[in-house]
This record gives sequence, C-alpha cells and structure tokens, in this order.
Amino acid sequence: MSNVYRNNKIDFLRGVAILIVLILHFNISYHLDQSALSSIFSTNFIKAVASNGNYGVTIFFVISGFLITSTSLERYGTLSNIDLIGFYIFRFARIMPCLFLVLSLIVLFSFLHIPIFQNDHNSTSLFVAVFSVITFWHNVLMEKIGYFNYCLNIYWSLSVEEMFYLSFPILCLLFQKTRYILLFWIALIIISPIVRSYYTHNEIVALYGYFSCFDAIAMGCVAAIIVQKVQVNRWLRHVLLYSAGALIASVYLYNGIMQNVVIGVSLMAVGAAIFLISAGNDEIENNNSASLFGRSVCWFGRNSYELYLFHIIVLALMKEIVSRDALGSYTKLLWLVLFLCVSASVAGAISKFYSQPMNKKLRELLSGYRQSKVLAVLSSSDKVPISS
Repeated sequence: MSNVYRNNKIDFLRGVAILIVLILHFNISYHLDQSALSSIFSTNFIKAVASNGNYGVTIFFVISGFLITSTSLERYGTLSNIDLIGFYIFRFARIMPCLFLVLSLIVLFSFLHIPIFQNDHNSTSLFVAVFSVITFWHNVLMEKIGYFNYCLNIYWSLSVEEMFYLSFPILCLLFQKTRYILLFWIALIIISPIVRSYYTHNEIVALYGYFSCFDAIAMGCVAAIIVQKVQVNRWLRHVLLYSAGALIASVYLYNGIMQNVVIGVSLMAVGAAIFLISAGNDEIENNNSASLFGRSVCWFGRNSYELYLFHIIVLALMKEIVSRDALGSYTKLLWLVLFLCVSASVAGAISKFYSQPMNKKLRELLSGYRQSKVLAVLSSSDKVPISS
C-alpha cells in the first residue's frame, strides 16, 4: 500500500496510540499535573489522560495483529499458504534497520558517559541489555531486575510483538485450517486476563509479560479474519466505529491502568478490534481529503514505529538539558510541544531517508538471495545422475 492511498481510520487510530504513549513518557519525566493545565482541568483528569499511555501500546498490539494477518491473507491467499522464510524476510527488513540504529545511538551515548543512557548500578551489563532487545526477551529481563535503563525500558513491547510474530507463520502452517488458528487465538484472549489477574501486584509482569499482552495481538488477528469473512454495511460500520470510540475513551479515562489491568486492558483491545472491523470494511481513502488535524494524526500513525524507537532519545537528551524543576507551569507545556515537534522531525527524517529505503533494499536483497539459492539447489540437483 502506498503512502498516498491508505486506510485513514487505521492510520488515525495508530496516530492516537503513539501520541498518548509520547505524552505518557513526557509526563513521567515532567509531571503535567504540575503544569498550566491544572488551571483548566482537574488533577485527576490530567493524570488520567497523561498516565494511561500504556493503553496506547494495547491499541498498537491490536493494530499490529490486524495488519499482519490482513497482509498475510492478501499476500498468500490463506494463512495455510504462508511463506515462512518470506514472512521473516519482510519482518526483518522492516524492524531491524531502525532497531540497530537506535541501539547504536544509545550505546554511543552510554559510552560518552551521559548518565541517563546508562544502566543502573548493580543491574546488568549494557551488552546483555542490548542483546535482550535484539533477541526479544527484554521484558523477561525487566521482570528479573526491574526498570534499569531509561531508554531501553520502553522496548519491552517490541519483545512481546516480535515473539508473537516469530511463532505466527509456524502456527499457521502447523494448524493449517483457519478455524484451528482462530481457536488458538481465542485461547490466548482467554488466558491473558487470567495471567494479568494473577500478577496485579507486579506491574512489570502484568503489563509487559508475553501472555499478559498476547490477547491484544490475537484480537487484532481475529478482527482481520472477521473483515475477510463478513461484509458490514455502511450504517453498521458507523455504529461500530462510534461504539468503539466510546468504549476506548471510557476505559482510558475510567481509572488508572493498574487499577483496571485485568478487564480494562481487554476492553481496550476489544474497542480497538471493533474499530478495525469497521475501518477494515472501508474503501482505501485519499489522505488529502482529511482535515489538517486528521492528516497530522495520520502522519504520526504512519511514522509510529520510528517515533516509538527514537522519541525516547529526544526526551532523554531534553531531560539532560533541562530538569523538571527548572521549568515553570507554562514553559513545561512549551517543552512538551518542542518534544513532540523534535520527535516528529527526527522520526520523519529517519523514515524518509533511512528506514524506508533500507526496508525496500533489504527485501530486494534477501528475496533475491533466497531465490538464487533455490535456483542453485535446483540446478545442482539436475546434474545428479539418477541411479538405476
């Protein structure tokens, strides 16, 4: 799908998700309840809006499951026909170039002895921390030693998502029939809130554990199957869309995420899945038809991966330059705007000049290498004499 013609509603939802994640991280560092916003809104409202950004990750998981399933169905026809190696090539080309770049920057700044980029004392080595991110068990490491690196801590969600996708094509090939794959996903949807209920006393496991989060990705996968199988008329699409929006907003503002971690996370995922079922039945739209606000949020959605990876470096450097106590109630809001603008500029530049070209180049190289190897094997097998 090109960058010009896309499903605006999905991009918009993803844009909302990354924005609330960015606001969460800014709030953790600078406490927005102590800004000029407190003269307009209640402290509880500001905390609800600024502190529940982990719900944005839940929405990301649902969208990610939806898109990976939809793309696989479009590319291979059925999930049972999925190309294992081809699937991993596409994932590697999209995920790894930016991940290697951001980790290289964090390691560089750590070696330059900038404190905020370094691990806490008596935690673990930087090598182990970076290795855990690359091999997708960083959330497990955090379960063992807690929060230990300001920048690396946020990459727990990549571990959850990519571990799901490592198994995704294998399970599709193993189960073959869609109904068996659906049963497996439904099992994850049932298991995850049970796991979260068991670990309500442990924020890291309840929010960041594999099986605490897999239900959201599985709901996105199920939503993609529903879109493929069920056609929804225009009237019902609107009902679903607004109902989903109301559910998402209600859960988000109802209470702190840890006070609602069992059912709240599931309901947020349900709301996002319903939204995608409605949006997935829409025709692909021209983004130029949206309002300026809508186009802006969609832009954040289209560049959400780069924003997710690199915004924390921008925020860390800003924290090193200006501490929370040095900002007044109004300058804190200006600092938030600057943070969003700089993060967007960095992410946009990296997306345009690095991640998109690298994604395309790696897919061509890896796919071409794979095809050449297959042809070489076939060619060599033709030369082997058939024994009598």
